[in-house]
Amino acid sequence: MGNRLSKIYTRTGDDGTTGLGDGGRIAKDHPRMEAIGSVDELNSLIGMLIAELPVEDALREPLSAIQHNLFNLGGELSIPSYVMIKPEHVTALEVLLDELNEPLPPLKNFILPGGSRSAAVCHLARAVCRRAERDLVTLASDNEINIAGRHYVNRLSDFLFVLARSLARRDGGQEVLWRQAQPSN
Repeated sequence: MGNRLSKIYTRTGDDGTTGLGDGGRIAKDHPRMEAIGSVDELNSLIGMLIAELPVEDALREPLSAIQHNLFNLGGELSIPSYVMIKPEHVTALEVLLDELNEPLPPLKNFILPGGSRSAAVCHLARAVCRRAERDLVTLASDNEINIAGRHYVNRLSDFLFVLARSLARRDGGQEVLWRQAQPSN
């Protein structure tokens, strides 16, 4: 899957293009690069979330697996028609999501990002995940993409929402409930 970089700068991108894994070149602002960038940013935020967790935390392993899947998704996007994310990745995420959601009380209000530091980082990752999904939808309007990758990112935003709820409670914080603005007199 591509060559290893021994030299970080190549100057080949100075013209506003970047190389794909299949050897092709596209503009750095092409929808494919927007999607790759959002997936990369999401992966970085998952790394930040992992860094917030204690070393012995059981969540580190599934979050690390998610990071690997996101890296694979980025690779898939950089090599058009290459497939690494499969429906079973989506199913595994759904199982994890259901396990995490089961002990949580049903939502009766909207919640705001926050509750604890790790929950806030998780909410930020969720917001970037939604952007990544929008970027994938935009890319798919004119390009073929692996639909399982888009499903994975959709499910991941749900997982991150539930994880943020769980972390807010676990870390001794509380979910921050949205209060509907009262009309002023």
